[in-house]
Formats: sequence, C-alpha cells, structure tokens
Amino acid sequence: MSKPERERRMGWEVAQDLERSKTTIRARIMPEWRHVKAALGALAAFGIVYLIGVWLAGNPFDATQRIPSEAILEKGWAGTDNWGICWKVVFLAMIFEFMDASAGMSFGTALTPLLLLMGFDPKQIVPVVMVQQGVAGIVGAFLHREFENVEWRLKPVSETVRLWMIIAIAGTVAIVISITAVYGVFSVAKVWIKLYVAILLLGMGAVSLMQARKIRPYRPMRMVSFAALAGFNKGVGGGGYGPVVTIGGLMSGVPVKSMLAVTAISEGTVSAVAIVVWLAMLTSGVTVDYVLLPSMMLATMFSAVAAPYMTRVLPEKIWKFVVPFYCVVVAGLCIWKIVPDVIDKLAG
Repeated sequence: MSKPERERRMGWEVAQDLERSKTTIRARIMPEWRHVKAALGALAAFGIVYLIGVWLAGNPFDATQRIPSEAILEKGWAGTDNWGICWKVVFLAMIFEFMDASAGMSFGTALTPLLLLMGFDPKQIVPVVMVQQGVAGIVGAFLHREFENVEWRLKPVSETVRLWMIIAIAGTVAIVISITAVYGVFSVAKVWIKLYVAILLLGMGAVSLMQARKIRPYRPMRMVSFAALAGFNKGVGGGGYGPVVTIGGLMSGVPVKSMLAVTAISEGTVSAVAIVVWLAMLTSGVTVDYVLLPSMMLATMFSAVAAPYMTRVLPEKIWKFVVPFYCVVVAGLCIWKIVPDVIDKLAG
C-alpha cells in the first residue's frame, strides 16, 4: 500500500477488509492464535481487577463503608465488613455486559435501574459501574483491535483516534460537572434521572432505527454534543453513556463495528476519569460501598471477551439494525419499570 493510501485510512477499513476477505459468518468465527492470546490477556486483566474488588469490598478505608441499603439489611451485612458474591447480580451483569460490549450499550443503562429495584443504594452501584466500565472499555478497545473491528493508528493519526479524543474530552468535562453537581451540591430524585435517560434513549434509538438503511455523511463534530450529553448521563446515573455515544456515532456517519470500538475506549476513558472524581470526593466526606465490585468483575471476565468477537463475526448490515433496535428495547423496558415510581412521586 502506498503512503497516500495509508494516510487516507480512517481506521474502520480493517473491518470492511475482513468482511471482503472472509465473506461468511463461518469463515469469520474461526479464531486465530492471536485472537486466543488476546482473550487470555484480557482474562488476566479482569482477574487482577476482581482481586482488587475483593479487597475493596472489605472496606479497607474510612471512606469505604457498608451502606445499610435494603439489600444489605436483608442479607444481614449492615454495620459489618461482611460481603459475598451476589449471584443474581452476576447473572444480570453477564447478560448486560455481553450486550454492552457487543452492541455498545445497556450495562449501566439497564443494570442500574434493576439494581436500584433490588434494593441497592446509588453509592453502591454508580462507583462500581464506573470501575467496571473503565476496565471493560479499555480492555474492550484492545480486543476490538485484535479481532479486526477497528484500527487505532497514531502516525498518521487515524480518524478513529481523533473521534475517541473528541468524545473523551467532551464527555470528561460533562461527567466531572454532573457528578460534583448531582452528588456533591444538588439533590435530585433518582426517579427523574431514570425517566430522563430512558426517554432520551427511546427517541434516539427510534430515529436511528428508521434511518438504518441510509448512508450518512461523516460529520465528526456532531459528536461533541452527543459526547457531552452522554457524559452528563453517566455522571448522574452510571448509565446512558453507551447508547447516546453509539447512536450518536451512527447518526454522524461512523460505520457500526468501528463505532462500537470507539464507544468502548471512550467509555473506558470517561469512566476512568469518573473514578478519579469519586476518589477526590471521598476526601470531602462522601462514602462509597464496593460490595458489588467482585460480582461485577466476575461477570465481566467472560462476557467482555466474547462480545467483541461476536461483533467481528456478524456482518455490518445486521449491526445497523441490531444496535438501534436494542436501544429502543432497553429504553422501553426502563420506562415500563419507572412508570409506577413516577406515578407515586406525582401523587405524593
């Protein structure tokens, strides 16, 4: 390939080249040795974070305390450093992490409301989701590259790297503002946060689904507003980031497979910043509870490795419909679960 041809590469040609050279699902599903090595490396990384989660779940610092939420009271862990693997959480997290890593959304968006309904406190959910998504996003970006869904190139800089920087910077600013405002200054009823995120996702998913057959021109600067909105969602509720960034990327003309990879690395970056913000807030009297972190990472070990490979295997044209359709389904389920709380809030 000549130098001008290399410079014109956007970073998503690798997925298109793969589908041209291996035209069937059967051909793409057969792993190579490099894929096996990448999967083993990812499992090792997740295993290390799992062990860190085990340590943090034991409340090693003054700012890490067992919050007496309904779920904790039911288990008899209130007022102690006791913890255990919550297998229902593991099961749900495995499902939603697989969909998050393969379709670019739903881990925090769908799992957070379910965990709230199960009786866990937001401070037992949001910080843990940030840690899980930070690790899963960064490792997922590596796997997407190894599985030939995307190319990250720094010299010359590929468009996928530029897009990542645009999304990461705008999202970082928004997430810092939202975390400090909602948890440090203002008090917002969580039912309104959940309702806002669900309605937003329903609208974006529906629009993207209706336009799935269209070929959109690439307009990267649209992602500034989408990234800022996604960062705000992530900060206030732990979810709503992936769907907005992923659907926003499709509306901005980015091919689906590479957009899923960009979403992974962007969410990993923003979540890592959110972790730092939460750690800084611990010095001002805010307490968190990492009781769910071992369960989350146990689920992540397998789902986060298998999902990027599924992205490689299925053709681009299928993902164009799967991603927005899944966004609509997740949003619809969230609204259905939120309606009773909204009615109670308005009545009370």
